[in-house]
Amino acid sequence: MNETVAIDASQAETQADWKDNLREIGAKEGFYEELGAQHTALFVERGKTLIVTFENLDHVYGRAADRMPWGFGFVEQQGWSMLGMMASDWTWYRDDAVHDFFDRLRDEGFFEKFDKVVFYGASMGAYAASVFSAAAPGCQVVAISPQATLNREIAPWEQRYRKAWRRDYTGRYGYGPEMSGSAEKVHLFYDPRNTMDSMHAALFQGDNVVKYRCRFMGHRIASLWIQLGLLKPIVTECVSGEMTTTKFYQWMRARRENSRFQKEMLQTLQEMQRPRLLIRYCEAVLARRRAPHFRNAMKAARASLKGKK
Repeated sequence: MNETVAIDASQAETQADWKDNLREIGAKEGFYEELGAQHTALFVERGKTLIVTFENLDHVYGRAADRMPWGFGFVEQQGWSMLGMMASDWTWYRDDAVHDFFDRLRDEGFFEKFDKVVFYGASMGAYAASVFSAAAPGCQVVAISPQATLNREIAPWEQRYRKAWRRDYTGRYGYGPEMSGSAEKVHLFYDPRNTMDSMHAALFQGDNVVKYRCRFMGHRIASLWIQLGLLKPIVTECVSGEMTTTKFYQWMRARRENSRFQKEMLQTLQEMQRPRLLIRYCEAVLARRRAPHFRNAMKAARASLKGKK
């Protein structure tokens, strides 16, 4: 028991040092604020483009390299300013302290100092990007696999994220499709074959919404883009206003050579019980690389076809 206490104390001290570092950065280059017990905000001022990001603080702290909000180095390289929002749990940012913070930024004209403002996030972060975009009318939103809401009255079919059901999704900054209505454009990326994500995407119906269908990519689209080297180019094109559906789908052709995408495609074909199509797909993969798993799946599919004769 004493050993456990010692480990916990060490971890607490490390996180305290880490927060002190963020405070120092904020004091020198912008600001750092703790918003209640579960949320923090780090603003670093550079150029006239502002990127507002949302993520889980545990993910940030787990990055041994720099322990900074997502894309901090990338954003700096572009000469953009950054407001990194971090949550210490799966909160969906449903906290009056966070709502008050964005009200204050809006009322003080914080966002008006920038020529361009972009709200970015994935999953929980995409929900937050959609709702808090209301604080900066005319902004851009980049939402990857977003939830429109976890309000049980609107989305009773959403069976994931039970931990967050108890939170209040009404009132200020509550409903993504409504709150993002004042954005200039909402770039919404989702897999139409993912039932839950597809149903959330269907709730975003505004004229400012552009939907990009990421078939067979599942919920973790951004992580696959990272593997493909496409996340940063996609964000850059959205920020510049030069993203088009044609350009996006041309880029997505690269997924065909990605091993994770190939495995997910194989699993889909197995679930669909399409042995002939599965065999053809395995042959195509095996023509490109050694893949024992695909060879075994192909043998099993051929055996199942023989068994039906």
